[in-house]
Amino acid sequence: MNSYTIYFLALLIGVVAGLRTMTAPAAVSWAAHLGALKVGGTWLAFMGYSATPWILTLAAIAELISDQLPTTPSRKTPVPFAARVLSGGLCGSAVAIAAESWAIGAAFGVIGAIVGTLGGFGFRFRLAQAFRRDRSAAFLEDAVAIVGAALIVGAFA
Repeated sequence: MNSYTIYFLALLIGVVAGLRTMTAPAAVSWAAHLGALKVGGTWLAFMGYSATPWILTLAAIAELISDQLPTTPSRKTPVPFAARVLSGGLCGSAVAIAAESWAIGAAFGVIGAIVGTLGGFGFRFRLAQAFRRDRSAAFLEDAVAIVGAALIVGAFA
């Protein structure tokens, strides 16, 4: 796989992080644990440890559930926004390890997370208006994030 493709995938995994903060790291961690992403011997080696994908998967499930609660803050408020950007940067770095440039991957992941956060907010808002309920829009956004993450990390298998 060439560097341009890897950086594009780093951008896309950032978009997923913008949609769902923990879905992207859970998918990346599973890919690292299963050997599709070669992070061993790097500062991202922890992503491939045996417990990491399980912990991140539980966090992703908790996020999917909490997103349905009316008390969940907007993704555009500072803490959720920052978490999505950090998640995108981390996941973009892990994806770009294959191109031997985690820093460029982090930058693309951050850009993707910003796009995913703001674009996902607008997309979900419009869908909720069209469906006349937010829950249906949220479930569709969940599906996009999960399938997208699986396809992105699957490209490394």
